[in-house]
Amino acid sequence: MSDWFFKQGGRDKLSNLMGLDAKIDSTLSETGSRIRDAWNAGQTFFARFQLTGWKRLLNELASESLTLGAGGFVVLFALAIPAFNEFDEGRFLTGQYSVKFLDKDGNEIGKRGILHNDAVPLEEIPESVIKATMATEDRRFFEHYGIDVLGTVRALAENLRANDVVQGGSSLTQQLAKNLFLSSERSLQRKIKELFLSFLLESRFTKREILKMYLDRAYMGGGAFGVEAASQFYFNKSVRDVTLAEAALLGGLYKAPTKYAPHINLPAARARTNEVLQNLVEAGFYSAAEVHEARLNPAKIVDTRVTDSPDWFLDYAFEEVQKLAEGKGQYVLTARTTIDLSLQKAADDAIVPFIRQRGRSLRLNSGALVAMETDGAVRAMVGGPDYGESQFNRATSARRQPGSSFKVYVYAAALERGYKPTTSVRDASRSCGRWSPSNYGGGGGSGARMPLWMALAKSLNTVAAELSFAVGRENVIELTQRLGIKGIRKSCSMALGDYGITPLEHTGGFATFANGGKRALPFAVTELYNSKGELIYSRERDEPAPPQIVKPDVAAGMNWMMNKVVTDGTAQRAGLEFTHSAGKTGTSSGPNDIWFVGHTGRYVASVWLGNDDNRPMAHGNTGGQIAAPIWHDFMAVAHRDMNIPTLPGLDPHPFQLAEQERIAELRRTDPALAAQLTGEAEAAAKASRKLPDAARSILREMAEDLRKAAGLEAKPAGTETPAPPATRPGNRAALPNPVPGRTAETGPRASGSLQ
Repeated sequence: MSDWFFKQGGRDKLSNLMGLDAKIDSTLSETGSRIRDAWNAGQTFFARFQLTGWKRLLNELASESLTLGAGGFVVLFALAIPAFNEFDEGRFLTGQYSVKFLDKDGNEIGKRGILHNDAVPLEEIPESVIKATMATEDRRFFEHYGIDVLGTVRALAENLRANDVVQGGSSLTQQLAKNLFLSSERSLQRKIKELFLSFLLESRFTKREILKMYLDRAYMGGGAFGVEAASQFYFNKSVRDVTLAEAALLGGLYKAPTKYAPHINLPAARARTNEVLQNLVEAGFYSAAEVHEARLNPAKIVDTRVTDSPDWFLDYAFEEVQKLAEGKGQYVLTARTTIDLSLQKAADDAIVPFIRQRGRSLRLNSGALVAMETDGAVRAMVGGPDYGESQFNRATSARRQPGSSFKVYVYAAALERGYKPTTSVRDASRSCGRWSPSNYGGGGGSGARMPLWMALAKSLNTVAAELSFAVGRENVIELTQRLGIKGIRKSCSMALGDYGITPLEHTGGFATFANGGKRALPFAVTELYNSKGELIYSRERDEPAPPQIVKPDVAAGMNWMMNKVVTDGTAQRAGLEFTHSAGKTGTSSGPNDIWFVGHTGRYVASVWLGNDDNRPMAHGNTGGQIAAPIWHDFMAVAHRDMNIPTLPGLDPHPFQLAEQERIAELRRTDPALAAQLTGEAEAAAKASRKLPDAARSILREMAEDLRKAAGLEAKPAGTETPAPPATRPGNRAALPNPVPGRTAETGPRASGSLQ
């Protein structure tokens, strides 16, 4: 073996490997020596910079400050990002649209928008108005950079001394930032956003520009935004002509325009005006003698109100108008809307007094109500308890957890994949990671089997969660997107409504089931006219017919099951004695949110209650106990006649059958009255208005020829034969009352009470 090794040159190869090893060792040794020499040379060079004593202390302080400053900058930037996302110059710089709004019957209900050439320049706003504003809201406005530190400290000291909130510390810039971009919720997150937005406004605009924006856009009560609109509303004159007393009254409205509005509470307005006059003296803007005359001659209020302004709805409709008018080159517009003022009043009366009277005991301070037709036409909207206190529209912008009311979409996805309302399901569910569903009363389900409709009526969390796993959570999300609900994300507890949804979206989602499965995206505008009276948008003309996005049998099955929720389940307090109703309750954990969303054959409505800062309400508050009765009381007033369509999937209600028989009899005895009661006359008139002039002329000629052929003379306008007293349109007292417990004027009596 050894001979073979040497014959193959093994010794030479061994020698070569040893040489390579020696070369590597020497190279590493030389490299290490060079590194040590370089290190020593560097230490010798930098030794001259070594600090000792007080110089070293200052260097350490500077180094630590730089480190902390860099970290603080990163933290501030992270906190500022949400505020920067809220900043949208389009909200206050464009303002090119000036829109007059009409209700569904063509009556003017309000205005929105501002034309720049119509705004009063700052130079023409009286000095008294500016001084009254600054003396009351921000005396150091021209001295700070968005945040008045001294003013905040002074307000804090006064509040501590009085053991109450008697002074506000927000600067005028902070108030403008809140009015333009934020809601009025009292939370640390909102306050941080407000601070950063104030700095941003101060960096982008001059003090005069900020003051002008504040004077133009602050809400002043009565649906008036800005001092010019408020002066026109309260005094029926331009702000250019106001007296010192009138300027002081305007200056007192910023804090609480509804509370101090003179047309609502004149004594409170007078007391507040005197406070502003005293502020003018304390700030050094006027002497005591100068304000004495204003105290002796208070401002005289001119009542210019025509109707109660549906401000929540107008804000929503104004946003829709801007989208519809984009790119048309028209900026002075008139919009016919979908709102029904009688339903709007019923909505206000149903929810606002409830919050004011019972909110404290139930530990809730906010709510919203949306009502629409089954095609998505919004008829009423309440976006909060007090528009003057906060213009944030909870109905359109607050994304709140829907709780169990979201289960409707899970069950609908199940019906789309072969389940039936009578399909047997088990009161149990698999786990999802570390999460396992439990029912409202606790526990992971009894394991008992029951039909699908009963699980929905009992609002079992276990069954809903298991359905979402069985049919696929992706399919549930896809269904919500078809219905117009945005932002739902996949999660283990998705079936229980763990992600936010707005009341407007939720109502539109239920409307699809109410109308038999056609898309029912909410809308507020039906027609749009330019300043010349020309029709530039018609929903009926310009929008495509709504597509069928849910199969009719699925919609019918959901209506049948949701009717069981009302008759046999958690929403029995929502039951109506004169028609079928269907819907679903919702209660999020906490409870932080309580809901009822439901519909009849005519209207769909949602009720949400909670707290703006997301604090839990009183334990035991549920959608079935609190929200469903409010929905019932609204719906009882909203249905003014019994000619209510039957919900798909349900048999006609006995009262609807009686009404159909009554109308059939009226069609035989008094066709005109029958047409009026069923809306056929209005529909015919609306259709005739759409005819071209030439077509209308031809029809008139044809009608005249037919009259002559029949030997009839055309009657002059205004000489129609009056209807008999017993059946004359509008003489409701002479008509039989087909519904027990219902009056002709007020509609069905509510069986519940908001007291």
